[in-house]
Amino acid sequence: MAHGLFNLCHSTRNPLVVEGLDYGETFALVAQLVTVRLILAVASTRHWHLYQRDVNNAFLNGDLDEDVYMNLPPGFGRKWETRVWKLHKSLYELKQAPHQWFIKLSIALKQAGYHQSKADYSLFVQTRGSTFTALLIFVDDIIYKTLKQPKIARSSKGIVLSQCKYALEILEDAGQLGAKPADSPMEQNLSLSKHEGDYIDDPSSYRRLVRKLIYLTITRPDLVCAVHTMSQFMYKPQTPYLEVVHRVLRYVKRAPGQVIFLSTNSPIQLNAFCDVDCARCRDTRRSTTRCCVFLVDSLVSWKTKKQTTVFQSSAEAKYRSMVAACCEITWLQYILQDLGIKHSHAVKLYCDKQVALHIASNPVFHERTKHIEIDCHLVREKVQSGTIKTAHISTLQQPTNIFTKAMSLPQFAILLGKLGIIIIHSNLKGSVEERKIPTKST
Repeated sequence: MAHGLFNLCHSTRNPLVVEGLDYGETFALVAQLVTVRLILAVASTRHWHLYQRDVNNAFLNGDLDEDVYMNLPPGFGRKWETRVWKLHKSLYELKQAPHQWFIKLSIALKQAGYHQSKADYSLFVQTRGSTFTALLIFVDDIIYKTLKQPKIARSSKGIVLSQCKYALEILEDAGQLGAKPADSPMEQNLSLSKHEGDYIDDPSSYRRLVRKLIYLTITRPDLVCAVHTMSQFMYKPQTPYLEVVHRVLRYVKRAPGQVIFLSTNSPIQLNAFCDVDCARCRDTRRSTTRCCVFLVDSLVSWKTKKQTTVFQSSAEAKYRSMVAACCEITWLQYILQDLGIKHSHAVKLYCDKQVALHIASNPVFHERTKHIEIDCHLVREKVQSGTIKTAHISTLQQPTNIFTKAMSLPQFAILLGKLGIIIIHSNLKGSVEERKIPTKST
């Protein structure tokens, strides 16, 4: 057993507490936000009841695997100065407290008859007769098909996910509440390089703003392109990137109440879109994979990631994006299975590159495919098994373009509509537009 001496008030800064010696695991599983959005979309369609519970004193219930000793707080007198307390339960100051709490809760839920999902270990489901219950664990929040943050509002037409309050807090913290609003997050055809511009004197302010904007993308996929670009230059940010940050803030100022709408009328049918931004990075010439998945009209998942290598052709890069989309589709199908939902129809996977579609369905494209890694042919296996059905889509109608391209305002507005993003607040005071859906808090 490890023996650690830890101070109640200063445990996180105590030099005597050493990872690997005084404590082991500190990681606590939390629900993935994709899982949350998928369950909320299903709940909107199936008219499930939604609840959220915050467990009081959650971390005090965890059992410790190590021997941990605590300095006595002031006031016990001089004769107690050389003595310590041995902890039998975890405390909030302990780094391993969240991990131990999740273990304790998992054991209790399994004993109560809940099944732990293998796709997302923070999801627990139980079926008793005609009653089905799904729980999502978010640190010390137990989510009964809902979430404490971001805010969730519901009406007869669907569910909206909003971070309006958080967006206004970012603007206030950055001093941008009085700034002139911008119509888009980035200028069209903007291309940046790490070799341009002067370095920022105080990079900590840039990093702080980017981190906050990353969290805002939970419900604002329209910010993904700009935030993904800015987050690549956190080490030594330069003035052009700071200007992009300020433009993003001015765009957020235009519509802080922009939300994701999860429709009630959507059947249980997954549709996916994939694309790649070929060699757009001026520094590495690597492409960026982008994909998104809908539950018919409700956006539940989106990803933007720079590819690990420079591919020989755009067809290969596009095909790699189809692989990423297939992996995401397979994972979402596992979650639906845990929720007791049968997804019997083939998932439609849309791509705007005909050659990539032919590679996925035609095994005789030898000259174009012999250099492609074997794991990429996961797409072909899914197509042959009937799990996925590929389809072509026009580049102008490709919704994933919004994740990696700064485009014209008309095209930007069209793609926002395709993503199911609406504005329920017409001003900073939060008044609801008459033409939008009425909402009420759950």
